[in-house]
Amino acid sequence: MRIHIDVEVRATKDKVWQAYTSAEDIVNWNFASDDWHTTTAAVDLRVGGRFASRMEAKDGSMGFDFEGVYTNVIVGELIEYEFGGRMASIEFAETISGTHVAIAFDAEDEHPVELQKNGWQAILNNFKNYVENQH
Repeated sequence: MRIHIDVEVRATKDKVWQAYTSAEDIVNWNFASDDWHTTTAAVDLRVGGRFASRMEAKDGSMGFDFEGVYTNVIVGELIEYEFGGRMASIEFAETISGTHVAIAFDAEDEHPVELQKNGWQAILNNFKNYVENQH
């Protein structure tokens, strides 16, 4: 099953792209709730390049690695990647009010679809807030 989420970011496509693909920025927005954070991120943004991030509960009770390989990159427009035998894509489209970011990803079997969708959407909402509130 494919899950779709999206958000409208009030910022230029260049700014949105930079914040989404920069390891320095990723650690500032890549979490679903305030009691989690991303401690490290690495990005090799090219076909065949790898990405990795470490998400942890701030209380140290749990954490996990999220990593994969880029399968398609069109700078400023599209990122596709494989992670753990699943696929995801992120599309960036300029709009009148900013940039539309649309993500589609293959669901996993361990957690309910709604939980997966809500978690990924929460991270994307944090991304939106981060980009829109940068100075």
